[in-house]
Amino acid sequence: MNFSYLPVLIFPMLLCVRSSAAGTTSDTLNNGGNITDGETLVSSGGFFTLGFFSPTGVPAKRYLGIWFTASPDAVCWVANRDTALSNDTSGSLVIGSTGILRLVDGSGQAAWSSNTTNPAPDAVAQLLDTGNLLVREQSSGSILWQSFDHPSNTLLAGMRLGKNPQTGAEWSLTSWRAPDDPSPGDCRRVMDTKGLPEGVSWQGNVKVYRTGPWNGLWFSGIPEMPSYSDLFSNQVVVRPDEIAYIFNAATAEAPISSFVLNEVGVLQRLAWDPASGVWNTLTQAPRDVCDGYAMCGAFGICNLNMMSSTLICSCILGFSPVSPTEWSMRESRGGCRRNVPLECGNGTTTDGFMVLRGVKLPDTDNTTVDMSSTLDECRARCLANCSCVAYAPADIRGDGGGSGCVMWKDDIVDVRYIENGQDLYVRLAKSEFSAERDRRDVAKVVVPVTAASLLVLTVTAVWKCKLRGLCRNGGDQSASNNELGEEDLELPFISFREIVSATNNFSEDCMLGRGGFGKVYMGMVDNEQVAIKRLGKGSRQGAEEFRNEVVLIAKLQHRNLVRLLGFCIHGDEKLLIYEYLPNKCLDSFLFDSSSKRLLDWVTRFKIIKGISRGLLYLHQDSRLTIIHRDLKSSNILLDSDMSPKISDFGMARLFSENQQEAKTSRVVGTYGYMSPEYAMDGTFSVKSDTYSFGVILLEIISGLKITSTQFTSFPNLLAYAWSLWNDDKAIDLVDSSLVESCSPTEALRCIHIGLLCVQDNPNSRPLMSSVVSMLENETTPLSVPKQPLYFSQWYLEAQGTGENANKSTNKMSVTVLEGR
Repeated sequence: MNFSYLPVLIFPMLLCVRSSAAGTTSDTLNNGGNITDGETLVSSGGFFTLGFFSPTGVPAKRYLGIWFTASPDAVCWVANRDTALSNDTSGSLVIGSTGILRLVDGSGQAAWSSNTTNPAPDAVAQLLDTGNLLVREQSSGSILWQSFDHPSNTLLAGMRLGKNPQTGAEWSLTSWRAPDDPSPGDCRRVMDTKGLPEGVSWQGNVKVYRTGPWNGLWFSGIPEMPSYSDLFSNQVVVRPDEIAYIFNAATAEAPISSFVLNEVGVLQRLAWDPASGVWNTLTQAPRDVCDGYAMCGAFGICNLNMMSSTLICSCILGFSPVSPTEWSMRESRGGCRRNVPLECGNGTTTDGFMVLRGVKLPDTDNTTVDMSSTLDECRARCLANCSCVAYAPADIRGDGGGSGCVMWKDDIVDVRYIENGQDLYVRLAKSEFSAERDRRDVAKVVVPVTAASLLVLTVTAVWKCKLRGLCRNGGDQSASNNELGEEDLELPFISFREIVSATNNFSEDCMLGRGGFGKVYMGMVDNEQVAIKRLGKGSRQGAEEFRNEVVLIAKLQHRNLVRLLGFCIHGDEKLLIYEYLPNKCLDSFLFDSSSKRLLDWVTRFKIIKGISRGLLYLHQDSRLTIIHRDLKSSNILLDSDMSPKISDFGMARLFSENQQEAKTSRVVGTYGYMSPEYAMDGTFSVKSDTYSFGVILLEIISGLKITSTQFTSFPNLLAYAWSLWNDDKAIDLVDSSLVESCSPTEALRCIHIGLLCVQDNPNSRPLMSSVVSMLENETTPLSVPKQPLYFSQWYLEAQGTGENANKSTNKMSVTVLEGR
């Protein structure tokens, strides 16, 4: 199926209806009553209308349907799809004495019936403001029949897409046959319940698209679903009598929305804009050629970033094309096969797993699912089962990489790279992990990190020595940090040869930035754009910091934290490979007069909330409490959607469960962002990060650096902000570029929260859980902030360091103030 023309197919079924509404009634049809062609039922709030209509250009055919009152062309349900009323307008909808709805023509012949199974002499029909037409018993209120159980081509809020496993009843969408023909077409959207629940589109008997399995938060292949959480909630219900997807409006103010399956099989999410009177397309699926089902066959993977080379399919590591000739002709549906057979058997478990990052998980038809397993148990079970070829967490909520277990047997199919995709662990023979296999794809091999060893693809014995050095020479590294080193860690080792190739031998043209730690380059690794951090040989960020990043970030899973993709040690070279974020650092926008205008108020507020959620995860929601210790605007990276990701964990420290604070003689960070107690005597806690967050928040609001040269009467931004606050002029702190887009109430609340965060006494600062609540809930009360003492400038002057001492020359580097 060719999807290249899909974006132009917008609302065809919404532009083709001519309705009749000569008269209206209430929202209810009483027992024994009827409505005739030209009359309607209108829901109590006026949102939906039920009546007769004809498709545009086909006036001789009449149908009974429900449509959005404000947009009569948008018909969302049709009763008599298979049997149109012909040639006249004499049809009527009748509710009989037994509670059965019947649509009859002028001769009294039934064209459609509700077939209500439980007769009720006092039944009435009612059209609700949800768009649901139901028949209920007046005396008990019991629902005898409802249109929501019999969808047409449209899914409304509160409707189900799924199946009753006990009865076999299914709630699915079926397209119209044509824009002017509402009879059932060839395209269907169903909920596949064989493995994990996932949405599947069919065209006839051919599966053409799947959403990927539900992972507890979104469907694996639609990671953008949470971006609409302020408008819609998404839920998958799994019960003995129901497995179904349901969406609802998040608030009463959310726009009317629906999913519409058009006649060529594209499912569009539409939202009504009452101001313009048009339907906006929020999303559609399939979205591109990689969404075509099994485009690359078994063990193949689709990569849209390879479109420029006309070859979008490749084989997963350890596999090669079944038919190289067909692949050379760009025909890849034949898929791939193993290069080396699995070694499972005779009670041995000599195979291993390669982690495939950022993908839509494969079709789950041939899976075994256990929601009670941990990820470690899942791995062990897969190794013990010779038929298991891959595994993944069934639920990605929480920390630790997720929970539950889904295991694939035989083939895996329909895998693609996707932004914010999931990790899939693919089984390979032990020999595939050999250091002698010097080929490009070996960079994807998983390297188990244990207390005893880190298996590296180069010289194992040398790497063991290096790792022991990293663990033992930790400076002020806590016992908790050593504990983390005791755990298994799956993280790809990227060969130095591949990194040299990816960066064109570390060409200056590929460099993104430089600093005290070294340089950052942009490159392509396995056809994925990445950022490569090369630690300089004389870098202050040494062995301890390098290990911190490798061990810590690999264990962190949050949308507001940068993703570490791999690492490399080669002689004296230490390199870290991160996801590439095209908009780089927050400060490159905030403090540039031309770029800051790209950050309107909505975007800045989103960034503030995103940083706060990332910190909350570090402090409270991850398995261990993590203190960042070098939070600053240049360590906040922005993705393509301007969503923030906290980066640079080289200075981070771990706290045990009951630990409240720690002390160090080695103060690290950047002046202006460091809390007083940390800079003065080396004491740090979660409240140290809260202080840094407060500084960043005030920078985002004002567009001014903490140490901006624009301050003539004040030592820094905190003093300036406090002065305005104290004079009831806090609104003057807001960046002048935000005049048109700013919400004064939200801005003043943010300034208030920022001042609470930068109070000198750490006990007076709020926890990040409170900060998130204050940002997201306007009713959360705020205490009165105390004046900050602007210690940082005085401290540096006392040290004789001056304004530029130890100041980073790169937006990602670190200032280190050694013991005083």
